[in-house]
Amino acid sequence: MDRAAAAARYAELPIPATTEEHWRFTDLKGFDPDAFTANGQVPVPGTETMLELDAAGLATVTESGVHIERAPEGVTFELLDENHPRLHELVGHDEKFAAHNAALWKQGLLVHVPRGVVLEQPLYVRLANSVDGGSLFFRLLVIAEPESRFTLIEEYTSSTAELAAYTNVVSELFVEQGARLEYVSLQNLSRETWHFGNHHARVGRDAELDWVAGGFGSKKGKTWIQNDLAGRGATSRVTGAYFTDRDQHIDYDTFQLHQAPDTTSDFAFKGALRDTSTAVWRGMIRVEPDAQKTNAYQENRNLMLSPTTHAVPIPGLEILANDVRCTHGATVSRVDREQLFYAMARGLTHAEAERLILRGFFQDVLDRIDLEPVREALSEALEARIPQG
Repeated sequence: MDRAAAAARYAELPIPATTEEHWRFTDLKGFDPDAFTANGQVPVPGTETMLELDAAGLATVTESGVHIERAPEGVTFELLDENHPRLHELVGHDEKFAAHNAALWKQGLLVHVPRGVVLEQPLYVRLANSVDGGSLFFRLLVIAEPESRFTLIEEYTSSTAELAAYTNVVSELFVEQGARLEYVSLQNLSRETWHFGNHHARVGRDAELDWVAGGFGSKKGKTWIQNDLAGRGATSRVTGAYFTDRDQHIDYDTFQLHQAPDTTSDFAFKGALRDTSTAVWRGMIRVEPDAQKTNAYQENRNLMLSPTTHAVPIPGLEILANDVRCTHGATVSRVDREQLFYAMARGLTHAEAERLILRGFFQDVLDRIDLEPVREALSEALEARIPQG
């Protein structure tokens, strides 16, 4: 893709407004992506991560570039060439933030696992935003050849809790025939970071994608997650967990596109909110005319820990085939006062009782996560957001 064309498209497109359906509940007023530059600032050292992993491949991404610390033999785990033939195949420049990424990305990683290769240990990519007032554009391209099996974990962090920044990330995932990819994307950026992520996967015949998305940090932005079930027998499962507090705003926009027959998708998102924070989840299942025998499900459940929070779940179905099974569910609920009273009557503090209820609320989502280090990290991150005392 011509970077100049992408830059021109970015300049042409306005900042999305709440008059647009997909931005109705996410107001970007006051946000100027062009205002975020290094401005002579130096990186702030030190970044905490959520995970302790024994990884086969490890890459660290900062404003200064992509640093490959180790890579497994027989697998491509290297800097992404901007002329790669599959780049931009799934995410182009037809949207404001996608165009910005296409025009300006400098940090990119290519993960290409050959046919039949099975990795016992995960590949780990750690993105660390470390320049106050800076911007970071990252691009990930993953190709899982037929019958390959591996796990890829991305973690987005900031060097300090109040670092102000703008991150714009794009992931393109190709899961080819009979392959299985476990993809984990954890976002724990600073509370002053505007974060936009566009993640798009294409799942081939009899292939399987198991995706975990965690959202805990950032100030405001939007994360797009799209799975294309492109081959007969393709399966995708997306498990999402998020926790917002103070004045945070998280927005997930998910799309399950069934293009082939006998395909299955299962999207389950749960979130907890406290203080004056807000969360938006918009889901769409689309079944194309040829995608008979589709089995698709989506759900979004929200637990309100404060009376001043606001959650907006928006499920949707667009079905063009006549032999399908598609269902969805969405709820917004308060903490059960009887449960809280019952727990406190047995000696627990208010915070301990809330933590117990929170654990129960998220348990079925956590149970969907096969990787123990990821499951434990998400559980700890969720419970850590309940204040002590």
